[in-house]
Amino acid sequence: MVSQNLLESDVESILETALSDAEELVVVNPSHETVRALVASMGDFEQVPVVNVLAEERTLKDVMDDFLVASAAADLIESDSLTLRVLEDPPVNSLLISTDFVVSLATAGSQVAGLTTTEDAFVTDAYEHYTDQWEVAKRFKLRTPPISRVRETLDRDIGEDVRADFDAVLDSLETARGNGDGLDEVTISLLVAAKNGELLYDISKWGEDIGLASKATFSRTKTQLEDQGLIDTEKVPIDVGRPRLRLKFGDDRLIEADISELVAVTQDLLESE
Repeated sequence: MVSQNLLESDVESILETALSDAEELVVVNPSHETVRALVASMGDFEQVPVVNVLAEERTLKDVMDDFLVASAAADLIESDSLTLRVLEDPPVNSLLISTDFVVSLATAGSQVAGLTTTEDAFVTDAYEHYTDQWEVAKRFKLRTPPISRVRETLDRDIGEDVRADFDAVLDSLETARGNGDGLDEVTISLLVAAKNGELLYDISKWGEDIGLASKATFSRTKTQLEDQGLIDTEKVPIDVGRPRLRLKFGDDRLIEADISELVAVTQDLLESE
């Protein structure tokens, strides 16, 4: 019950307590870590309260650049459990506000404190103030598809084995951004497609159809991976039109790698370039 100050080793524990006690929660000026922890915590609840986030646009853009966070957030948005809106004039602290409590988050060393008040007049004023701000705030446009849709369509349009490998790769990553910070979603898609001998046309059409990335992005990423020796292609003739390209691994270490080793081997090869 959120009725007194909270002291935890991480912000996720405080968020879980707040989510357990609120029917609706307004999260104001969250840090990067708090947004990530919020999405993770909400995913663990069978019946999650409605959470309305008011955050600085730069914070949301930075956090949602990680496919792992963005795709999970997109699921929550699609189910009407989460909204993301842009906060123009942030307060000093990060706040968790319900109709029953206000929690101000403060970090000191390895601990996170939730400084709590349940004083009726203050809580009511804070809730009404930030709810009014949320009503007029600009909606943050999240362009990443929900992870449930990614899995469902990958399973249906490409194949169960590719979907299983895609999930296994995601499970082995702490972040999926690309640019040296994990592998991005397009690279992951191409790698698991190559592992299973799928056509570039099929995986890129799937990715474009669900809004993961354009065919041009898939083609450009394929060329980069090909230039780096990770992926190779072979031509597959068709009845009408130009031959299509079947993806395959271009390095024996990837061919021999188990799916649990695929990320580590890929990153080693990229770092050696």
